[in-house]
Amino acid sequence: MSPFTGSAAPTSDWRHLRVDLTDGVATVTLARPDKLNALTFEAYADLRDLLAELSRSRSVRALVLAGEGRGFCSGGDVDEIIGATLSMDTGRLLDFNRMTGQVVRAVRECPFPVIAALHGVAAGAGAVLALAADFRVADPSARFAFLFTRVGLSGGDMGAAYLLPRVVGLGHATRLLMLGEPVRAPEAERIGLISELTDEGRAAEAAQTLARRLADGPALAYAQTKALLTAELDMPLAAAVELDASTQALLMNGEDYAEFHAAFTEKRPPKWRGR
Repeated sequence: MSPFTGSAAPTSDWRHLRVDLTDGVATVTLARPDKLNALTFEAYADLRDLLAELSRSRSVRALVLAGEGRGFCSGGDVDEIIGATLSMDTGRLLDFNRMTGQVVRAVRECPFPVIAALHGVAAGAGAVLALAADFRVADPSARFAFLFTRVGLSGGDMGAAYLLPRVVGLGHATRLLMLGEPVRAPEAERIGLISELTDEGRAAEAAQTLARRLADGPALAYAQTKALLTAELDMPLAAAVELDASTQALLMNGEDYAEFHAAFTEKRPPKWRGR
């Protein structure tokens, strides 16, 4: 994501999300607890635009995506989205579906790690948002449900058919996307859908702890690792190792690499600058 901006100032007020930025850690909270944080057209658009702004700012070194209240996110709002889409023509429907995909791309392509802090339900679009994150930290109440076929749509929504097989394997992905049945935290951990299973009620705290660790670390190294993990998913080995070589050569010219050597020599912790 390019750091260069035009004339527009950064947005100071996000109406459909709660945003906090503290010492390099951004916490973005879906804040419709009365609706289990169901997403609206405007919430999707805010997520898309917020992630673009945070990526350009270079002030964010880790991001926690959380949900307020009883669950993470119940997916698209049935009344505000499904009801409205029934009256849209194909062009408008394509615009909407492309926008939801842009949110997932923004999560995957932003230059900092994204941690989903999960409790309660992560369903439909909420499950895909969590899937797109780099880490999924969940308490035992968490459950995933990829519900798209349950409403008569393809299970491959918002990139789910691309991402999920790469996280849990084709067999598990086929079952989850075809049947739309809920997967509770213990099974989700077993099949690799959860990165860390916490004690009850501790997911938010654990996600912040992980975010702090990442924000205090070598940000450029993390950014390049994330970029390579995404870029190399569909590359042949020869192309992947060449991209790895080019990336490492550039990072070896960076300040953080020299700082590691200096810190090791001086027997002190490195002071990472993300450069």
